[in-house]
Amino acid sequence: MSNPQLPAARVFHTTRWSLVAAAREGEGEPARAALEELCAAYWYPLYAYLRRRGNDADESADLVQGFFATLLEKGYVGQADPERGRFRGFLSVALKHYASKERAKQRAQKRGGGRVHLPLDFDDGERRYSLEPEAGGTPESFYERQWALTLLDRVLERLAANQRAGRPAKAERFEVLRPYLAGAGDVPYRDVGDQLAMSETAVKVAVFRLRARYRDMLREEIAQTVETEAEIDDEIRRLIDAVRT
Repeated sequence: MSNPQLPAARVFHTTRWSLVAAAREGEGEPARAALEELCAAYWYPLYAYLRRRGNDADESADLVQGFFATLLEKGYVGQADPERGRFRGFLSVALKHYASKERAKQRAQKRGGGRVHLPLDFDDGERRYSLEPEAGGTPESFYERQWALTLLDRVLERLAANQRAGRPAKAERFEVLRPYLAGAGDVPYRDVGDQLAMSETAVKVAVFRLRARYRDMLREEIAQTVETEAEIDDEIRRLIDAVRT
């Protein structure tokens, strides 16, 4: 009897972080490209973490850019181990190690000088950071929260792009229903239906389907940052807890 889980497992092992992690002992352009894509996607939580640690904007930008350059050039991924198998955890530990070494040797070169340079918009990062609340908590818990919010925003934008790629009417419907994905919609479904020329029942079904698609995309995105399929549910729970704190 065939195992229906096998196709999903085969697909999972081609995801970005599992590809990078599998290349610990060697090098390869696919793994490097995957790592670069992940870094470009999730740099802001690292920047926000450093800012919350008391570094100014320029210091934080220098550290993030230098860290990624070192990560890409010198094979820091080889230091990953099962205890920090998630990409989120690996980056956190590796960044702390890098920042400590940089402070100790009194870094002399300017940001990105002659090294790998990722096109990161630190001005926008600082704008985003200026909007963050001054609430308490540790820099580590702040990092976890920013990682979760960044991931959720990426999934929402993927879903939005998917919906906008269809008919104009589908894109318009998505924009109206978008607030209901997170339970933030306050207009009764009946009134939404009048706006979209849909029945109240049809609106409920559309919201249900969008939420289901969002959940599927969330799992797909998280699969990119963990090593095994078994870790996905645990990561979802951790990220939900991080957002709630």
